[in-house]
Formats: sequence, structure tokens, C-alpha cells
Amino acid sequence: MPTYQYACSACGHAFELFQSFSDATLTECPQCKGEVKKVYSNVGVVFKGSGFYKTDSAPKPPSGDKS
Repeated sequence: MPTYQYACSACGHAFELFQSFSDATLTECPQCKGEVKKVYSNVGVVFKGSGFYKTDSAPKPPSGDKS
């Protein structure tokens, strides 16, 4: 279930809330009953596995002994 951040425009109270995608957006502050708005921020994305890093696609040095 996603976590949404909210901030009250009246009292400045900031909080997070677990909500389903189908739940209605919260409009009332739980502390002062003022108007709240969603806070949008950057989301960190982590790619795991081969092929996502610069070192994975870099040319490999020749591996041979010249003796």
C-alpha cells in the first residue's frame, strides 16, 4: 500500500498516511480540521541486476598473458 505525504496549510502539520490507490484523497487535517494538500517529492529508484551500471557495459580489457 502506498504512503502519501500531506501538509496542512492552516497549522503546518505534516504527516504520512498509508492509503490504497482507490481511497479518496484526504482533505481535512486531523489536528486542526484545516485544509491539507498532498506533498509531492522525488522518488528514489534502485535498479538491481546486471546491465544497469556503467561498469556492466564498459569494454572489458583483454585478458591474456604476454609472456
